[in-house]
Amino acid sequence: MAHANLTVYVVSDSAGDTGEHAVRSAAAQFHPLSVQIRRAAFIQSREAIDFVLAAAEEDQGIVLYTLVIPYLRDHMVEQSGRKDVTAIDLLGSLIDRLEDRFGRESRHEPGLNHVLDADYFRKVDAVEFAVRYDDARDVTGILKADIVLIGVSRTSKTPLSMVLAHKTYKVANVPLVPELVPPKELFTVSPSKVVGLTINTETLNAIRKERLKALGLPHTASYATAERIRRELDHAGQVMEKIGCVIIDVSNKAVEETAGLIVERFQR
Repeated sequence: MAHANLTVYVVSDSAGDTGEHAVRSAAAQFHPLSVQIRRAAFIQSREAIDFVLAAAEEDQGIVLYTLVIPYLRDHMVEQSGRKDVTAIDLLGSLIDRLEDRFGRESRHEPGLNHVLDADYFRKVDAVEFAVRYDDARDVTGILKADIVLIGVSRTSKTPLSMVLAHKTYKVANVPLVPELVPPKELFTVSPSKVVGLTINTETLNAIRKERLKALGLPHTASYATAERIRRELDHAGQVMEKIGCVIIDVSNKAVEETAGLIVERFQR
């Protein structure tokens, strides 16, 4: 029987966002006909399902459900059949097929997609933070960061910031240069969140020469001389000692290895 207006009850043992989004997407295909959505979220009992089915029966509406808890799904199937209410299982058949293919049961835990979404947005925020406070562009980032990386140029501060950001840490990094006074914020934050990056002279010399070559500049520039590098490393060492932070030698370490050491320290 055709209806000019229709009420769809979205039933979920989580927030119900997935179900409501699906209904809205489908309803858009029938514009200008009206679909009224009533969400019944965080359903935890058979009685709650009975209440929704009674309302749907009275309204001659239909039910779309995203129930992952087995006994709730079973009850919805049984009772909707008894009341002759159309009930559409949005996730059930897909979960069943995945269980068949994986050869194992699902976790039957509502709300896991929201956990994943939250983790994703934390990563996005952390990456944006790392970009905003890269290379001490804004020293206020030192006060807001979870981790502050300090060290001379070419000690992998920026790529390390990005790796840590993908682990949801908000990272600011600060270059240490003899000619510049370090930001005062470095000495006001807790030393426990500051990580000093050091490197041996020979390794840094080779890295900087390659950098100059990539820029089309002569390798004899002062930036890559052993004398200049030793001066910078001495200065950086003094700053790190004054702060009292942990120091990691990155001479023979991949960025991911250094990130692992930092994460281990902060988790501990």
